[in-house]
Amino acid sequence: MSWFILVLAGLAEIGWALGMKYTEGFTRLWPSLGTVASMAISVALLGIAVKSLPLGVAYAVWTGIGIIGTAIGGAVLLGEPMSVGQLLCVGLILAGIIGLKILG
Repeated sequence: MSWFILVLAGLAEIGWALGMKYTEGFTRLWPSLGTVASMAISVALLGIAVKSLPLGVAYAVWTGIGIIGTAIGGAVLLGEPMSVGQLLCVGLILAGIIGLKILG
């Protein structure tokens, strides 16, 4: 269950990272409220997950999910460029997350 909660925390991290773009420096009310709510949810879920998962592993997985989701979300939703090399690097991060889960 802790791994599931950790994945949810990572997904919420993607939400706030992408949400930052829509807040326009926290000058837009609704995107700003959604972003702050997503931040709070993400950190709260991470806090729950680390009750039974090692902190270093949980934090690495949490940030890794955020990195992967934000990079892909930026490319898909915001039209940000992503080269094949960058995509391969994102794949390496995913491999690291999978390795941490398998070995942990």
